Amino acid sequence: MGFDGAIWPVHPQKMHVAGHGAFPTVEDLPAPPDACFVGVNRQTTVEVVAALARMGAGGAVCFASGFAEAHREDAASGDLQAGLVVAAGDMPILGPNCYGFINALDAALLWPDQHGCTPVDRGVAILTQSSNIAINLTMQDRGLPIAYVVTCGNMAQTSQAQIALALLDDTRVTAIGVHIEGFGDIAAWEALAAKAHACGVPVVALKVGASDQARVATLSHTASLAGSDAGAQALLDRLGFARVGGLTDFLETLKLLHCTGPLNGNRLASISCSGGEASLVADMALSRSLEFPVLSPQQQKALRATLGPMVALNNPLDYHTYIWRDIDAMTRAWSAMTGPDIDLTMSIVDYPRTDPSDWACTVDAALAVRAHTGRPFAIVASLPELMPQDTAATLIAGGVVPLCGLNEALAAAEAAAQIGVPRSDAVWPAPSIDGAELLTEGAAKAALATYGVDTPRNITTTLADVDAAVATFQGPLAVKGVGLAHKTDAGAVRLNVTPQDAASVAREIGTDTVLIEEMITGPVAELLLGVTRDPAHGFVLTIGAGGIWTEVMRDTASLLLPATEAEVSRALSGLRIAPVLGGYRGQPAASEAAIVSAVMALQTYVSAHRAGISEIEINPLLCTSTRAVAVDALLHMKKGT
Repeated sequence: MGFDGAIWPVHPQKMHVAGHGAFPTVEDLPAPPDACFVGVNRQTTVEVVAALARMGAGGAVCFASGFAEAHREDAASGDLQAGLVVAAGDMPILGPNCYGFINALDAALLWPDQHGCTPVDRGVAILTQSSNIAINLTMQDRGLPIAYVVTCGNMAQTSQAQIALALLDDTRVTAIGVHIEGFGDIAAWEALAAKAHACGVPVVALKVGASDQARVATLSHTASLAGSDAGAQALLDRLGFARVGGLTDFLETLKLLHCTGPLNGNRLASISCSGGEASLVADMALSRSLEFPVLSPQQQKALRATLGPMVALNNPLDYHTYIWRDIDAMTRAWSAMTGPDIDLTMSIVDYPRTDPSDWACTVDAALAVRAHTGRPFAIVASLPELMPQDTAATLIAGGVVPLCGLNEALAAAEAAAQIGVPRSDAVWPAPSIDGAELLTEGAAKAALATYGVDTPRNITTTLADVDAAVATFQGPLAVKGVGLAHKTDAGAVRLNVTPQDAASVAREIGTDTVLIEEMITGPVAELLLGVTRDPAHGFVLTIGAGGIWTEVMRDTASLLLPATEAEVSRALSGLRIAPVLGGYRGQPAASEAAIVSAVMALQTYVSAHRAGISEIEINPLLCTSTRAVAVDALLHMKKGT
């Protein structure tokens, strides 16, 4: 990389290493080093780190494996990692079990293998727990300027969030990408989100893996729906980070953020000289949260003046090749596709591997559009290999995004539109608990009703006392067996029962006690409300289609608590069942205010009982035009809380 500072190899036997004079031990170094790469076995790593810390070294990369990640194979490995942290003391360390870092801005790196980074003046930072993935990302051939690569390994002492916080102090960093296997300290991520937003540096996450801790016992539908990934997504949303699903999308999103920053919205314009590409991009966008707005009258006028009468004006636009090589005309036409109502304009251009010289006009036109309009503009190669490196470099230098792959381009646009403002309040932590017990439905409803959840009038009674219990009830009634987690599956729920038939129906159900309640009439829809305790992320609130369709439709949204009323309303509007809630085809609408009120009452209950709640489910929440009523409830809590 051209590093011009001192390099001091340490080796117990060799006099020289890679042309540099070697020292037999770290104690023999002429001064405390600024940064060290420790590439010895795990036991010796602890000894060397302790020696470096004593002499006041700036920090160390710990390459060796066999620490906490090997706990299943070696029970002592966790103790060894704890010993490493003690040995380091106040001296920062990366790893263990990591490759280290590359600083391409200052040509400084501690890295034990090949890499593909080149010196840059500014660029993105990439952090990952996987050193192998880090190597592969440095080898990208997509024109992305990479400023930093940091591998985090076991994160025994220094976490991804802490490293990213430090990198934000370098104003040459334009965006941060994090490949996350697990979050760990949520407060550190919240601090990162706040600082990144304040610095104007967007963050994109590639979140993988699932936490076994977050898989609570599936007593309810909620627990099966709100696995650990739902909690992870809810946390990323709360942090204001974009999320992508693969490495190529990760790189292209970082490139887009480097060139334009976050997009203001999800409205795209597409230009191509092929009707096939225009149709393809429109179809590919259907599965994403992206829109192609209809051309405005002003856009149509400008396009018609440049393209003439033979071109059908649409978005996506097939502009044919009548103006090919006429850079001024291309600039006018492409500029007309931009505007304040378009968040990203894409021109689809594939540069031939044989002779791309006749395609130089597209580069000149794109640079001119960007300079003239100041709007986000991208050249998109439908196939990643058809974007030459020199072309990508020229485009980036002029502020145009060279996106490699049509699907990747759409993924990047979708992600760049997800960057949001982080929540200022902290997630409620939810450490693991033991000894949770299942309350009866009647007890669960009584507990929730105390905090404002609307419940039907009900009573729990023995079989012998059913007639006396229903004497003051108005029909129709619901009769339910008590002591069963999934009553419907067991045939222990009977509806539309008259008070006169309640006793015989209760005997047919067969449980020692039954819950009898007045049925709610006029429901518009059934929802599920649930809260699960996710030790990895916090309390996960699930809102979705309820009743018998819960697991069939799997139509849910997840939020971390605490949530705001506005967030709950947005979650409701994003459900597939939302049109039904709003009054579908002349049917009455459900009361959104009542639904939101039920969610907030549930949250209030959770807030008061955070120490003991394992999970809560209201399913169904019957939604009428005036009420949102919890007609079934499950509450799994630690006894005495």
